[in-house]
Parts: sequence; structure tokens; C-alpha cells
Amino acid sequence: MKVFVTGGSGFIGGHLIEGLVRAGHEVSALARSAKSADVARRYGATPVAADLGTLKAEDLAGAEAAVHCAAYVEEWGTRAQFWEANVEGTARVIEAARAAGVRRLVHVGTEAALFDGHDLVEVDETHPYPEKPRFLYPETKAEAERRALAANDPGGMTTVSIRPRLVWGPRDATVLPLVLRMAREGSFAWIDGGRARTSTTHVANLVHALLLALERGQGGRAYFVADDGARSMREFLSALARTQGVELPGRSVPSAVALPLATALEGAWRLLGVRRAPPMTRFAVAMMSRTVTVRTDRARAELGYAPVLGVDEGLAALSAAR
Repeated sequence: MKVFVTGGSGFIGGHLIEGLVRAGHEVSALARSAKSADVARRYGATPVAADLGTLKAEDLAGAEAAVHCAAYVEEWGTRAQFWEANVEGTARVIEAARAAGVRRLVHVGTEAALFDGHDLVEVDETHPYPEKPRFLYPETKAEAERRALAANDPGGMTTVSIRPRLVWGPRDATVLPLVLRMAREGSFAWIDGGRARTSTTHVANLVHALLLALERGQGGRAYFVADDGARSMREFLSALARTQGVELPGRSVPSAVALPLATALEGAWRLLGVRRAPPMTRFAVAMMSRTVTVRTDRARAELGYAPVLGVDEGLAALSAAR
């Protein structure tokens, strides 16, 4: 089938394009710059010159399905930046896809949509969105997902959302690079000793789930996907860093100290109008110090999902590619 992809020049989107092409699909990808177009073309997609702010139905002409990967995932930003990209951007994708006659829209969500700073232990899709969101990224991704799922129309466009947790793998531009940079600068420290447990999702497993969602899954529903098992933050991030020959230090800071410090830093940064991210944010501290594990029963039953790559295999492949 012909599939339209947003965020195709990014980490997840790039792997998705490659997976779609391998599966025999024809792919077009939103490209907001010449550089993005070159990247999308290299992965195997035909670039479409537009962005989330200018997307029109004709940009999706002929597409039978669309996968919305694009999102504002920066560590720091204004409410306007998060809302415009994650909420309004998703709304425009929905509108353009519906007008273009797209039959199925797969939204790339996140478990963070449920995160309010407390532990999420073995949660499934019945867990509610927070009544009072505390962080901009989770708040805007939750609203984006609400709109995507509400757009489901049994007689028109079917919509589903795939929720990975902590995506990792080759070409990761967020988790591993950040950890390595902090380690090099001597600023890396565990929160509460890295005891919090986490589910993870290798990008190959996420792509597998997205491909399944193009044809399977009940409209209007969200699906958690993850690797098998759960690990402590210390166990997983240490193993991830070792794939690049880096041993993370043992230094640790209590969350009871880190959270107030991050709050003070954010306040100072906003007061001074500093655009770059502060050295510590409340969201990052909360995510590093809280257990977040998810159940994938629904995806297994309704999508036929099962991980195609184990964590140990994925780590070994990263080490071999170094």
C-alpha cells in the first residue's frame, strides 16, 4: 500500500520508512527542509515538501494509510512550542488525512501521556490520563492522542495509537547521546541510585508494531508495546553506555534533592528567558526516579505483536556496530 509518514527524517520515522520499504510498501514522507528531504530519500521515501503547519490534503494524495511520528520531543521549550507541534500538528495531520481519503491513521503515542510524576507499575491501556498534568510533553502528547483516537470513524478513517516506552537502538538521537554527553562532561549522576524499573522498546520492535497496526487493531484504541521484561534504570543505561565503551559513574543524587533543585533551575531559566535547557529538568528527574513499566497484553492479542528482537541481541548489535 501507499503510506504517508510524518517525522520521517527522525529516529523512529527513519527506521519506519526502511521497514515499510522492506515490506514492499510505497512511502512518501513529510519533509520540512532540503536536509530532511535528503534523509527521507536516503531511507527510501519520496519526500513531500511541507511541514505540520502547512500540511494539506493534496500532500497525502493517493495514500491509503498514514503514520504520524513527528512530535516535539525536546527536553526544554515553551507551552506554545509543545502545544503547536504536538497538539495542533496532530490535529492538522488528522484533518489532512481525512480529507485525502486515508483509510487508516496510526499515531505514535507514548506511555508518558499517562505520567504525572508518580510510579506507573505494570499499567495497561485502561489506566487514565492524569487529571492534573505536571509536565508539558506528557500533557501535549496525551491531548494529541485523545484527538487522534476521537477521530476514529468506522465508516471512514480508522485511527489507532501505538505507545512505546523508552525507545532505543541504532541512530538514537536522544537517550544514548544524552547519557554519553553527560558522562563525558562529568555531570552524569543516578537519581536514587538508578533503582527505578523501566520497560524499554527497541526501535525494531516499535517498527514491527507500527507495521502490524497498519492492518490490525481496533479503531479508537491505544496499544502499549515494549521489549520483553523490565530492568532497573541502572542496569539498562549502564549496559547501553557499555555498547559504546563507556562505563557510567556510580555517583547518585536523592530525588528529594534533585526535584526541588530542578524546579528552582527551571524557574530561574524562565525568569531570565534562557532558551537552552537547564542542566536539570523536573520531567527528566521524575522519569529517572520513578518506575514505569507497561503491559503489552492488548497488543499481543489484537495486533499479534511480539518482540522481534531481544534486549541482549539489541545491545550486542550496538556494540558490534561501534
